[in-house]
Amino acid sequence: MTPFPTAPAPAARAAVDPSPSPSSVTQELGDAWDRLPSTQSDWLALLLGAPLQIVLTLVLGFLVLAALRFGIRRTTEHIADGTPVWRRGVLGQLGESERAAQLLRRDPVAAARRAQRARTVGSVLRSTASLVVGTIVVVLVLDALGVNIAPFIASAGIVGVALGFGAQSLVKDFLTGLFMLVEDQYGVGDVIDLGPATGTVEAVGLRVTRVRGDDGTLWYVPNGTILRVGNKTQGWSTATVEVDVDYFVDVDEVQALLHEAARRVARDPETVDLVEGEPTVTGVERLAADAVTIRLRVRTRPGEQWAVARRLRTEVRRLLEEADVPLAGQRDALVAHRERLAAVAAAGGTATPAPAHVPADGTPRPA
Repeated sequence: MTPFPTAPAPAARAAVDPSPSPSSVTQELGDAWDRLPSTQSDWLALLLGAPLQIVLTLVLGFLVLAALRFGIRRTTEHIADGTPVWRRGVLGQLGESERAAQLLRRDPVAAARRAQRARTVGSVLRSTASLVVGTIVVVLVLDALGVNIAPFIASAGIVGVALGFGAQSLVKDFLTGLFMLVEDQYGVGDVIDLGPATGTVEAVGLRVTRVRGDDGTLWYVPNGTILRVGNKTQGWSTATVEVDVDYFVDVDEVQALLHEAARRVARDPETVDLVEGEPTVTGVERLAADAVTIRLRVRTRPGEQWAVARRLRTEVRRLLEEADVPLAGQRDALVAHRERLAAVAAAGGTATPAPAHVPADGTPRPA
């Protein structure tokens, strides 16, 4: 008699049938459902976690960056206008006359310098603000996502130290250029003396200053290598003329003639706007065996000292010749010149001026 087959045990059934039973699938789905937020408070806690923190970080970073850029823009406007903060707005307009405003905008060179300085400083500040705020926002977002930021911070520190050692000269150039712009040590159009290079500034950057020499040479000077700056065209300048006259002339008469030459230049329509203040004759500066040196100084507008000095030399020469005051070593030449003019006048003719390279006595000399 054949026995009835018996049902296999549960473990044996599982080994025989590899497909999961409906009961096990249901159990797994139930566990997953239990792990999901089941109440309104659980959903609120989930939403108020990392997503909300990331959104708030991004919004706050944007607002901070916008406020910084607005402040930088207002600061650069103050620099470009050359007007203090307390003189802007309604109160500044009430206390400022139209003539004062015209005087502030009178010098186009100064306005161009201020505008360039404002653009450069504003660009540096905006880039720095964007870099700092952006770095902080990225770090906070990674922290909210659960990313371990300690390795990033350590790596950034190591990279910063390496860059600091490897780019010391570059960082020095940038910092020096920034301070030069903020302090307005020089600007485009200024004639400066940097030691190895002297000339007119053509461009001012954060790393390099370009200077055009008198012979046309364009010098590229790294800002970090500049140890001292001599600005010849900032604020005001001085035209200096030194005259070497004969040893036995009347010094008081020569000083009076130099004063008269300065007054003529100051009244000249071509130079009346270039001269500031009264001229100064410092008296005898040097004594030599055949010469007495007398110095004349006139204060001028920035960068106009060379033009005024040339006009002063022309007027001084004319007045000394009219007063029969010889220059050093030219007493005999002056006497011969006067005799020639007298002979021509006695003959009823007109004297022809001698060439620049031929003295009045007719003896040629090298040009």
